[in-house]
Amino acid sequence: MTSSELWTRATADRYDAEETEMSSAAVLGPTLDFLADLAGDGRALEFAIGTGRVGVPLRERGVPVVGIELSEHMAAVLRRKADEDTLPVVIGDMATTTVPGGFALVYLVYNTISNLLTQDEQVECFRNAARHLEPGGRFVVELVVPPLRSLPPGQVAVPFDVSERHLGFDTFDLVEQVLVSHHFTRDGDDGRYRRGNSRHRYAWPAELDLMARIAGLDLERRVADWDGSPFVQDSAKHVSVWRKPA
Repeated sequence: MTSSELWTRATADRYDAEETEMSSAAVLGPTLDFLADLAGDGRALEFAIGTGRVGVPLRERGVPVVGIELSEHMAAVLRRKADEDTLPVVIGDMATTTVPGGFALVYLVYNTISNLLTQDEQVECFRNAARHLEPGGRFVVELVVPPLRSLPPGQVAVPFDVSERHLGFDTFDLVEQVLVSHHFTRDGDDGRYRRGNSRHRYAWPAELDLMARIAGLDLERRVADWDGSPFVQDSAKHVSVWRKPA
């Protein structure tokens, strides 16, 4: 049922090299601490596990992790890091695909819920999380706060990175709540740039809270980042935790 764009082999093969900052100890350390604390002695399920940036080191911390991933190419990169017995992965979409057993934690990081391009699919993602959670279990989502305050009247584009090797900007469809991230990335030193883009459906925290209520989950905590810093008016993103009633 998913409208998510499918990652290609070429994109999957260069994903880790392009996300070195997100794989750094400074970023991953607080993320793993946060998730491991919520998982406790239970199992964790990662929606859209990708190349295993989070799932593999979380498994190495002793948390049993299972993944769901739409792209076989992304899952193939993960397989270079962990075998099926160590970290099982089911190929499928995060809105409808199910795996056996119950989980103490289901998590979805790095804005990935926005890959579902309709509100109905995002609601189904919450329902799928609730379906997998044991009573008292938590669903965690990391998502950017839509930067619409940066848009003057009549403007529909916002730059998010202007650096020597990369130019990135988002364009917004304010009716459909869809943004397109445009990337111009320098490949090598010959002056050529590779162009790419991806579509995302943005959602406000309050909208996600309503999706959670539809799925029978209660908001337990919302912070501005994995380090637990308070979520305030100017926070650029949030990490939200919803709990399934015991």
